[in-house]
Amino acid sequence: MARVTVEDCVDKVPNRFELVLLAAHRARSISNGSAITIDPDNDKNPVVALREIAERTIPPEDMRESLIHSIQKNVEVDEPEAAAAPSLPQERRSPVLGRDDQSSDTEVDVLTEEQLLRGLESMTPSEPSSNGTGGPRERGR
Repeated sequence: MARVTVEDCVDKVPNRFELVLLAAHRARSISNGSAITIDPDNDKNPVVALREIAERTIPPEDMRESLIHSIQKNVEVDEPEAAAAPSLPQERRSPVLGRDDQSSDTEVDVLTEEQLLRGLESMTPSEPSSNGTGGPRERGR
């Protein structure tokens, strides 16, 4: 093939913009050392890439996947999921909130507002700024 034209390639890759992307990507991969699938005939890499597309020596789907892979920043690997984890025996399971056994609950915990406030006050840390004296700046003023 002495000269390759867009019409030679459009029937293999119908979208002209995609054709340009694929040919440019293939030309770059040839420049980076990828094996050429046709006789180069002393042509430059973009022409060789277009000739490969026209002669279907590399499927356009493979070039498309290679292009997408080269553009992706984070490549997700589809790994097979491990088999379902075995269930823990009942005695080793942690209790599930909201699903307590009602027959074992004989007493309902009731906490008054006053008891709650006393409990919270006992939990507060005693820092210089919390007792109202302020820091070193306020003492000197």
